[in-house]
Amino acid sequence: MRISEMSSPSPPPPATNKDSQSPSYSILLSQIESSIRQLEHLYPDAETEIDKSLLPSLSSDLRQSLVQLSQFHSINNSLKLHLWKLSFRLWNACVDLSNASSFLLLRSSPSAHHLAHLRHVSADFLSLAGDVSGVPSPSIKSASFYYKTGLIWHDLRKFDLASTCFVRATDLVSNLVPDAVSGAAERKLLLDLNLARSRTAWDVSDRNLALALLNRSKSLLFGSSEHYQALASQYLTFGKSLLSTNETSNQASSEALKFMNEALDLCEKGLGLGFGAVDIKELRSKTLRFISAVHLQKGDYESVIKCVRVLRESDKRGDNNHPSLPVLAVKAWLGLGRYGEAEKELKGMVVNQDVPEGVWVSAVEAYFQAAGTAGAETTKQVFLGLLGRCHVSPGAAVRMAHRVVGDGCGGPDREVGTSSNVRAKVVAELVSDERVVALFAGDTAAKERMAMHAVLWNCAADFFRSKDYGTSAEMFEKSMLYITYDTESKILRAKGFRVLCLCHLGLCQLDQAEEYINEAEKLEPNIACAFLKFKIYLQKKDQDGAITQIQAMTTCVDFTTDFLSLSAHEAVACRVLPVAVAALLSLLNFYAHGKSMPTAEVVVLRTIVTILSQEPGNEMEVLKFVKCAHNRATELGPDLFFGEGEVGRRERNWFAVTSWNFGTRTGKENKYELCAEFLRLASEFYRLLIDVQVEENNVMVCKSLVLTISAMIASESQRKATLSDSEVKQAVELLDRAGKILKSVSTGPRLNDDQIITLEPDLFFMYTFSAYDIQGRLNDLAAQQLLVKSYASSKACNPKHLLQIGLSASQGPRSNPEAATFALNECLSAFLSSLSPDYQNIAVVLRKLIAVACIQKGGTDDDAVYGVYKQAYQIMVGLKEGEYPTEEGKWLAMTAWNRAAIPVRLGQNETAKKWMKVGLEFAKRIPGMEIYRVFMEDFVDGFKKKFPCAE
Repeated sequence: MRISEMSSPSPPPPATNKDSQSPSYSILLSQIESSIRQLEHLYPDAETEIDKSLLPSLSSDLRQSLVQLSQFHSINNSLKLHLWKLSFRLWNACVDLSNASSFLLLRSSPSAHHLAHLRHVSADFLSLAGDVSGVPSPSIKSASFYYKTGLIWHDLRKFDLASTCFVRATDLVSNLVPDAVSGAAERKLLLDLNLARSRTAWDVSDRNLALALLNRSKSLLFGSSEHYQALASQYLTFGKSLLSTNETSNQASSEALKFMNEALDLCEKGLGLGFGAVDIKELRSKTLRFISAVHLQKGDYESVIKCVRVLRESDKRGDNNHPSLPVLAVKAWLGLGRYGEAEKELKGMVVNQDVPEGVWVSAVEAYFQAAGTAGAETTKQVFLGLLGRCHVSPGAAVRMAHRVVGDGCGGPDREVGTSSNVRAKVVAELVSDERVVALFAGDTAAKERMAMHAVLWNCAADFFRSKDYGTSAEMFEKSMLYITYDTESKILRAKGFRVLCLCHLGLCQLDQAEEYINEAEKLEPNIACAFLKFKIYLQKKDQDGAITQIQAMTTCVDFTTDFLSLSAHEAVACRVLPVAVAALLSLLNFYAHGKSMPTAEVVVLRTIVTILSQEPGNEMEVLKFVKCAHNRATELGPDLFFGEGEVGRRERNWFAVTSWNFGTRTGKENKYELCAEFLRLASEFYRLLIDVQVEENNVMVCKSLVLTISAMIASESQRKATLSDSEVKQAVELLDRAGKILKSVSTGPRLNDDQIITLEPDLFFMYTFSAYDIQGRLNDLAAQQLLVKSYASSKACNPKHLLQIGLSASQGPRSNPEAATFALNECLSAFLSSLSPDYQNIAVVLRKLIAVACIQKGGTDDDAVYGVYKQAYQIMVGLKEGEYPTEEGKWLAMTAWNRAAIPVRLGQNETAKKWMKVGLEFAKRIPGMEIYRVFMEDFVDGFKKKFPCAE
């Protein structure tokens, strides 16, 4: 506010010699006037802006001049008048600049702060001038300057400077007695100063000082209703401030209530003065409404009802129609559990046309929340009643629906049948009412129509996420009431049909789901529709339809390969594994064309093998895809196909282990052809691991190769056909690789022969046995003997394994007597050198040696056979009875005795006697042959008598 210069004293008269001051004082005044003149010249016209760069320097100069002036001890009245005038000019210049540039001087701008500093200097000038003759109430005027400056500092939130100004103003009027103040403006200033100081103290959280200043202000009311209103308004403001903070405790509410009660008391006293009643009565009503709100917050519903009654009875023409009263009454009655009274208030709002939409919507929502399930139907009727009796905008209907359904109406913690479902049911009935739908007709309600659709859609989505598909489907259906049938909304309608399809899929209502997705496809044919159709076929267990739909998906314009992966995942979840394999096969076709794919090809093949492995009887299919993986690795290179580093190592290892497991399983199931194929592939995959992992994989490569050959050999008897020449050639190549690996491992720096025996004790035997068989097919008897001798001389040699080799070499169409004899002799030596000889196996070896010697010599070398018998006899000498197998001993005795038959007939008496003697010696040592021995002895005695020369 600009201070009129007419209120200031006349210019000072010329100074005389008597009252002249020092020259320095006059210079200071001249400097001050010059600065003020510069400030006055800053006032802009319509086309220029204020040069704000001068404000800081002018403020600094004037503040420095003020400091210098304050150093003078006494100033005459003439110079005080001059300083007074300069102060008024400075103040008015600041006012002009503020008014002219209010659009530029924001509260936080530096210019606003500089102008506040200049006003502060102006007030300091008046204070420094002090009492001036001819100026009435100079202290009041100086205090007024400080008060107004303090208000500006308060608005700029410089509370320390504001407090300084208010305190300075208070000091200036502290000597004034309230009764001595005659003017209304002066009295008002005294009250305003206290109220301003209390506001500043409140803003710096000094509530004790603020409350003390408010109490002190009660002595400055002077019987004025305006003063009562100002003080009551300040009490109410502080009470509202307490309610607006984050403090929602009972203590904060109680403190706020105290302030409001003080405000109400002041209003009552102000009304008793009899004048100015309109404004203070309005403040009283406002205070009562806030008191009602506090009581409502504290749960004191009886007090709320009392306040509402007082407000309505005080002035039926005004407060009765205030929109907040019905809401307060409704919530209070609801808090008291008196739903009938609350319903009356709701119906009363229908009659009151002045109640805003937002107010009665809030009241209806509060009634619904309090009444719960029992009040759901009443809530719907009240809302529809309001709809029929007064004009309701589409926006109000949207707000009503949004508030009733709430946020997160179908959240994960919601239980079926809770208030969320009841809310959804009420909203569904409301929004489907023809009158409500009619509100949204036409282009003018397009924005509200989309808002209503969004509210219903979001609610339905929440229920869908909580797996309440029934409620979700109902809400999605209602949301489609708010989609127009024009071309622009076609995509939105298609989206609605798709989500309805999903809901019915969740409810296992497959026919309805198919109907909805067909409608969606008519509006917007895309990959989403094709995929949902695929899901329907899956749940119907229609494998052919699902596989056909996979091919249909690939023809969609917006198709991506991710949908094939997703289709496979869905098929596995539904346990329709052939469909999952078909989806992944379609995905593999894209790799063949060299297309960049988000998923590695090896991952797809691994997934196919994993799926096929879940059901028995799929070994042929598994073999096909494992071969495919090996072929692709060969084409692209292992690093490119499997990947590099640890990822590639794991992929290689997975296929190697899988091939090995299938090979061993099919071998146990006597599926030797499959076994050979799997194990051969296992050797290839393990070979790929040699460069990226430890050398122990060499052992697995060798083992896979050897078992592959063993399976090939075993498949002969199964398919009743000998190995072809190409198969034998392949076996020779595999044997050559296995032999090289065995040699490299056994001679390598990391693993010696003993370590190999520890890791794979049967590996050398399997290799030797398989190699012996294959070399026999090539009629390479020397190679066979070399293999047997090599194995017999190795540390991996086991006598039982040698026995198997000897037995194999001694029989069959490709027998090798030399190799058999060597193997059996080495085996016999090993058994006999044992600390606990196995005489059962020794007997078997001896019997087989006799048979091989007979076959090998063809009866021409009787001494060789005789030598074996004598060796057997020497073994039996010294054994306990029964330690040597009895049946085998009997066999030796009987066969040796029988061998004398032919020489007897041929007259070879010496040979006959030799064999009879051996047989008799065996019979004497074998229990259970006593009768045979008597017979033998009688025959020998008779033979000697008949051929005495034979002794």
